[in-house]
Order: sequence, then structure tokens, then C-alpha cells
Amino acid sequence: MKYNSWYFISILAFIFTQVLADDVITCNSTQPCPLDNPCCSQFGICGTGAYCLGGCDIRYSYNISACMPMPKMESFTHAFDSKAVVEEIEQQYEYLGNYSEADWVYSGWIDYHDNALLVQMPANSTGTVLSSTKYAWYGRIGATLKTSHDVGVVTAFITFSDVQDEIDYEFVGYDTKTPQTNFYAQGILNYTNARNSTVNDTFLYYHLYEMDWTEEKIDWIIDGNVVRTLNRADTWNETTKRYDYPQTPSRLQISLWPGGDPSNGLGTIEWAGGEISWDTPDIKNYGYYFAYIKEFHLEAYDPPSDAQFDGNSTNPSDYHAYIYKSISGNEQDVAFTNKKTWLGSSDAVGFNPQNENDPSPSAKSSSEVKTSTIIKTSGSSTITAVTTIAEAPTANAPAQNQAQAAQQTQGIGYEPSMGFRQNAANTASSAGEAAGVQGVLSGVVGAIGLGVISFLI
Repeated sequence: MKYNSWYFISILAFIFTQVLADDVITCNSTQPCPLDNPCCSQFGICGTGAYCLGGCDIRYSYNISACMPMPKMESFTHAFDSKAVVEEIEQQYEYLGNYSEADWVYSGWIDYHDNALLVQMPANSTGTVLSSTKYAWYGRIGATLKTSHDVGVVTAFITFSDVQDEIDYEFVGYDTKTPQTNFYAQGILNYTNARNSTVNDTFLYYHLYEMDWTEEKIDWIIDGNVVRTLNRADTWNETTKRYDYPQTPSRLQISLWPGGDPSNGLGTIEWAGGEISWDTPDIKNYGYYFAYIKEFHLEAYDPPSDAQFDGNSTNPSDYHAYIYKSISGNEQDVAFTNKKTWLGSSDAVGFNPQNENDPSPSAKSSSEVKTSTIIKTSGSSTITAVTTIAEAPTANAPAQNQAQAAQQTQGIGYEPSMGFRQNAANTASSAGEAAGVQGVLSGVVGAIGLGVISFLI
């Protein structure tokens, strides 16, 4: 079966504004988005604003110009070694594409603890997703992390492109010695792609997980040792006449999610080791399951020799973003561009970005907005829409400024303005306490607490 880590990120992810449950418009290979909601999100929902940014699928949008350019990722090392660094992470639903203000965005709950980024999944929640705002196009990509643990708990470290190319590490919490590797090309289901490897405990110890991604092959590397190699030449699909090989610019992402939620599909629950318990020592002592991220890094490689350029220069260094030139969504359809990557408002779209003026980090949105959380499971046409009302925060404000923002939290069992407090030893002799920087989900939490979200595979 397909146990794609992105299956659950489609349950988490974004807060979609200005769409009511009765107005949901879906998009797929036979039904592109309409002109008034032209951007097809990675969840198969049409809309504007954030729908047109990371995850906007050019194949099913109204036209190819509906999606915004993808910010280019250069070589970097990013250590989460201070609370100030963690507080710079922006909430996903506030982000409108100005990558100069945020390297990372998140949905869910994060904190700084024990010299690392603490990713949290409180009881009865859908967990947390952390995503880069920029896109890597080949390179050696890595993260140093400790996974979560326990039956039904899943941690994932992946790359994911807007046409659903994907390279995965997945960690099921009931077996903390067997990391799983996987890949997908344009979201095509292939139940034979997953492989297992062996390490010492992924929960107790930090490990360095890397993907060495080139045009010709992918090496999965753990602590400097190659545990798997995929050759592009071995992925030829005679039916589609293309290589089913990840080949398009991709964001880096971490997720922590309840694969064993009882409302998930039976196959997913079995893969996760069984139903998740919200009555474990982690939940009792800390209030959440957790994983730690020490750092991310990328050694960016040269682009393909036949790469296209949306400008006069043929030097990739002269460009800051990528666009697609064809809805085929293959490597040869990607071009470098200097077009703006950000939107002027949540109503803006790629062909009308409303970004003539420089972005203003102090710009305010309305004091109250109606939001709709859209859920679409991978490989399923089933969609659940949950509409809530939440106080609108300052646009593009850093995460720590939103810790007091209003949200619905029925069924969660804690006061959001207090955050989470960790008052007992953590994994591998960690100790101390951390006040939570809690992400405003504008209804995801309330929806989960009310039991209105269904998961299917």
C-alpha cells in the first residue's frame, strides 16, 4: 500500500481563508480550477492567495500562470540552536510568498528546547508540519533529528514538489530501529517503492538523514552510510513514456502525525503499528508526542545543463526563482525566473498577484476572518471542510507574536494561551522545561476535538 508521508500532510497543512464549506471546489486531472478560484492546492482544492503558493499544482490549476514562482534554495546550513531562531519560523497561514521574511513555516505546535527545535503533537490533534519556503532542485539534502515514538505515531522527513514528486524518510513509532525510505513521481501510486534500513534507536539518539539527489540517481544516506540507491534509469514507465523519478524543485518538510488515528484507513493504522493512544507517558507527562530537529542543510548542485531561462542571462545565479513552462511538470519544463514570488493579498493569484508595491510586514488583515480547513487524503476523493471564525493575526508576523491568538480548542484539554510546558526529562538525558510557541490553526484543532474530520487512504 501507499503510506506516503504526504498522505497526512494533506490532513494538516494550511488554513485556507475566504472559502466556506459549501463553496469548496475540487480539482484533478479531469476538472481544472475555474477562473475565480484558479489555483489548485496540493490537496485538490481550488482557491486564491495561499493556494497559489507552495503546493500549487500547475497541472490542475486554471492555467499555468495561476501558480506563483517558486523561490530558489541555495546551499545553506540552518541550526535551530536558540529560541530566537525558532521564533523566526512563521505560521503557514500567514505566509504570502515573501521568502526574505521567512525561511520556514509551520502548521501545528513548535518550541525551542534542549538546543533544538521541538516539534509537538498534543493529544487528539493532527500534529505538526514544518516546511521550507524555498525549493531545492538537486543537491545533498540533510537533517539531524530525533524521531518520536510509540504505536500509531509517525515522523517523516521528505522533499515535496508542486507536481507531487517526493523523496521520503518515514519513521513509524512502534519500531524506532527501522527507518523507511520511499519516493513518488507526480503522486503516482506505486506500492513497491518503499524500503527499510536499520539503525540504533531513532527516538533516543540523533541521526543524520540525507538524500543525495542528482539527475541520475538518489542515495539515501544515514550517518554517512548509503542505505539505498535509486537509479533514474530503473524508473522508466513504458505506459506514460517518462521516468517515474523525482525531478522537479521541491520544498523540505518535517511532519509528526497520528498514523494510528482510529478514523484512518485500516491499512494506514496497521502500517503505523496500531491505533494511537493518547494516554501514554509522553501525553501524561508533557501533554504531547514530540520529535527534535537539530539542523537542516543543503549542498545545492548545478541545475540540468539544458535548463531554461525566463530572461536574457544564462547564469542560474542571476535568478531567484523557478517557474514551469508546461503543465507536463517534468524536469525540462522548469525555468529560472526573476518574477516576484509573493502575493499582495489573500485574494491575489499568479496572473494578478497585486504585488506592485513592496511587501509590508506590518500590514494588517481584518480583525475577524472566516476560515475553512480543507482535508483531502492522498489517493482519495473524499474531502471534509470545517468552517470556523478566528481572530486574524498580523500578516507575516513571526510565530512568537501569535501565541495568544484566539482559536477553537474543544476536546484538546489545555489553555492555548499558556502553551505547553515540559517539566520532566526528555529523550536521551534531556532535561528542563520549555514554554510552547503554539501555532494558531484557526479551526484545525477545534475540528479534531469535535471529531468532525475523517481520514481515508
